[in-house]
Amino acid sequence: MDRVLRALSIYALPVAIALLSLIALLFWQPQHPQPEARALDFRVLEDGNAALTPAQALAQLPAQPLVARHDTRLSEAPRWLLFSAERRPDEPAQAIEFTSRHTVALACWDAASLRPLGEADRRATTGPLSQVKAGFALSLNPAAAEQGILCKVRSVGPARLTLLQWPTARLHLAAEDFHRNSGLLDGGLIVLALFVFITALINRNGTYVLFAAWLVLNLRMGALSAGWDTQWLGRLAPHEWLIQGRLVTIALFYIATVTLFKAMFQEDLVKVGYKYLLKALQWTCPPLLVLSMVLPYKLFLPLVWTAAAFGISILVFYLVRILQLSRSPVAIWYGLSIATTLFASLYEVISAALGLQNFIGAINSVTAALSSSLLASLAIAAQMRQEHDQKLEAQAELQHTYEAIPIGLFALDLNGQFTNANPALTAMLGTEVLAPGRNAWQQHFSEADWLRLHWLVNSQKEAELEIEGRPEEAGAAPRRFLVRATLARERIEGSLQDVTEKSRATAHLEFLAQHDPLTKALNRRGTEAALAQALQQLEQQETPLTLAYLDLDRFKLINDLYGHLVGDEVLQQVCARINTVISGEMRLGRVGGDEFVIVLPGTKIALAALICRGIVDAIGSTPYQVGEQAFHVVGSMGLIEVGAGTSSKDAVSTADRACREAKAGHSDNLVVYEKNSKVFREHEDELRLVAHLATPDATAGFYLEMQPIMSLKAPYQSLNFEVLLRMRDPQGQFVPTARVIAAAENSGRMGMIDRWVLTTTLNWIQAHLPRLAQTRFVCMNLSGSSLNDEKFIQDVFAQLEQHRDIAPRLCLEITESVALHDIEKTRQFIDQVRAYGAKVALDDFGAGYTSFSYLKDLPSDLLKIDGSLIVNINHHPANVSIVEAIVSLGRNLGMKTVAEWAEDHAAVQTLAEIGVDYVQGYAIARPLAAERLLRASSSASFIEDQALIQLIRALSQSEHPLPKEPGFLASEHPHLH
Repeated sequence: MDRVLRALSIYALPVAIALLSLIALLFWQPQHPQPEARALDFRVLEDGNAALTPAQALAQLPAQPLVARHDTRLSEAPRWLLFSAERRPDEPAQAIEFTSRHTVALACWDAASLRPLGEADRRATTGPLSQVKAGFALSLNPAAAEQGILCKVRSVGPARLTLLQWPTARLHLAAEDFHRNSGLLDGGLIVLALFVFITALINRNGTYVLFAAWLVLNLRMGALSAGWDTQWLGRLAPHEWLIQGRLVTIALFYIATVTLFKAMFQEDLVKVGYKYLLKALQWTCPPLLVLSMVLPYKLFLPLVWTAAAFGISILVFYLVRILQLSRSPVAIWYGLSIATTLFASLYEVISAALGLQNFIGAINSVTAALSSSLLASLAIAAQMRQEHDQKLEAQAELQHTYEAIPIGLFALDLNGQFTNANPALTAMLGTEVLAPGRNAWQQHFSEADWLRLHWLVNSQKEAELEIEGRPEEAGAAPRRFLVRATLARERIEGSLQDVTEKSRATAHLEFLAQHDPLTKALNRRGTEAALAQALQQLEQQETPLTLAYLDLDRFKLINDLYGHLVGDEVLQQVCARINTVISGEMRLGRVGGDEFVIVLPGTKIALAALICRGIVDAIGSTPYQVGEQAFHVVGSMGLIEVGAGTSSKDAVSTADRACREAKAGHSDNLVVYEKNSKVFREHEDELRLVAHLATPDATAGFYLEMQPIMSLKAPYQSLNFEVLLRMRDPQGQFVPTARVIAAAENSGRMGMIDRWVLTTTLNWIQAHLPRLAQTRFVCMNLSGSSLNDEKFIQDVFAQLEQHRDIAPRLCLEITESVALHDIEKTRQFIDQVRAYGAKVALDDFGAGYTSFSYLKDLPSDLLKIDGSLIVNINHHPANVSIVEAIVSLGRNLGMKTVAEWAEDHAAVQTLAEIGVDYVQGYAIARPLAAERLLRASSSASFIEDQALIQLIRALSQSEHPLPKEPGFLASEHPHLH
């Protein structure tokens, strides 16, 4: 029965109502028959200056033709009308209706006597004149009607003047029918607009709100067309508002139509394209609204007709394209609704603009309002149906997703009971997760996790936490889950994802990020983090901190001889032995192939020294067994006590220095630097010096000293010397040169120092050239790192080019080891230097890998014999033989020899006897200030030892004295070039 009643109510009843309504409209008699009126012809005269009197107008009117209607064409000049009414004996009470809704004032006279009959405007009426329907009515006197009536009409807007003669009773019936129809239209459209507006509020749809406003404006446009726009909701509008209000209504309807069109078809308009057309249409809206408030009727209407024609053309173009692209019922009904309104508006615009007869009487804004409203209702119904279908489809898709998604979805009440779960969640926690007694959170996770989840969802919008589930079996590893949840509708809704494997992988990656995968010790990054944490504790808690640096001696041999697999196994065993010695918060880190750092927080230096001694003993106590091979490994360690304020980099560098000292054979493979030890302070000074050399004013403390080089052939005829770098710190304290060189080499700033020494030396020689007449050469050392710097080499050549006149006095010293590193590159450098006239000396000759064979490839000017062969030459006869051989070799190759480190009279005498050309050392002079050197006439001027002075005099007064220093200038030995 329910199905029968439902079918009867839903299907049969609406069909029956529709059929009955159609029959009534087609065949039944109307309840209120429409009375008919007779149209009157009249004569009309335009009073352009509004200056005619009734008599003057009456005199001119007979010359005017009879017309059935007259269009004012927006002219607001008064019109004089002359007409006669037809006598109706059967209905003596007659009335004349002035139908134009644009008529604002009316005055009538008896044409025979010019007696005033009455006046009327939109505010008040007098005499037989009254307001009827959209215009005015004149109740006729039968006698006056035959003789003629003169009327003066003033209109605003596109008025069409017509006169209708009514029996008075029928005019009243027509007026009642007029107001009844207006009420029905007002009520129907207002109800529809309210329905749409309420629907918009319920669905929170802005387009529906806009459509409701458009319906009201559509109603007002219909009322304007029918002439009942003088009232709203049964209340008369003030006459002062009426005229300008009509213009504003037209502008608002224009704007609402454009805006509604854009809102309804926004997605379709993107497909259509031509965005510039819609933009242009939108930009016409604000000016039109402003002009409607300030312009009069006769000026504004042409503008709005032009804008309407432009807008209608664009909207029709878009509408056709949209209907071609979209076949949805909503778009079709919306399109037909707007098309109806646009067509009716266009028709009325053309009719009003051209003054055409309303050739289709049924087409006006009233029928457009009704038709478009009906079509809009169908569009709303279609859209509701479409939205309902979309919701059903979305719900079905959401349900499918809910059941198929691999992430567990759940709902919890505020007591921690599962109230909903998808299949993925039941697969994770068991099929009984929703069963009474088995649905509590605490049965699957800990109570602490529930409290944390409850606090998070109540304190923030979305909660996320990683938790651990209870083991499913005794001894089984627990699984980890990621929970995301939020508080909604008095319950907790969220997702649960099994991240056990991900968590393990993340933990492994985090371990690898901080640890060496081979030895499982900390890697460099992990070591830096551990040391930074220990330094922070040192600063905040003043706990002691020590740091050890370990290097495995000759470990590379194991890798080279037996392969890296064997070496890796040995490293693992070394780390295992170290871990048996360290404990607590001590951390072992691998910072190189066979280098380790041990951070010992909270450990005093004495205890740390014992631990490090234990590590050294543990490493080297027993061999390492790998397969059938056994290896003996020895470790060297440097241990330092770290003070407050020490940086991580400086601490590691100092420990590394201590390790290198231990590796050199000191203190039985362990060197300890206490916090206040001299060595520690020296290293700190070296680190500060490294930082200073990296600053822009690194050369601020540099200056040069000179050490004389004396000729043994003509001691008093030359003033040769070597320039030596010296430095004072900002406090004026002398900084040992060895420390400066070491810091520069460690920081890569040696090129900067050599460049400064070269530039300063050349500029100094240039400035004091007149006082250096006795100077044959000035020696200057070049470091190996500088000679490997191509930019520095180019700078050397640029300086020699700039100082070509003094370049022959410069002698660049290259150490033997550097020269042998790349003989071909060294030879090219020597050739280019000598091309400028400068000289080249091989420094420290005989100290390293001396091989006489390479000398033929390096055309040097000087051989500086290493001081280790000279300093005790009289105590080692072998040294005398070696030096004598070097002197002989140099003489045969055209090279002069210089003996360094000549410390006493006996050494100088021996060197003179075996034929050495020059000597340098404390026996001659210590390094001097430049000003003191300039006051001397020769290098021999600085000798203070009387015995050596006598020797020098004897040498200068030898059997074959020479007028000047022999055999070094290019003019005397051309083969040197």
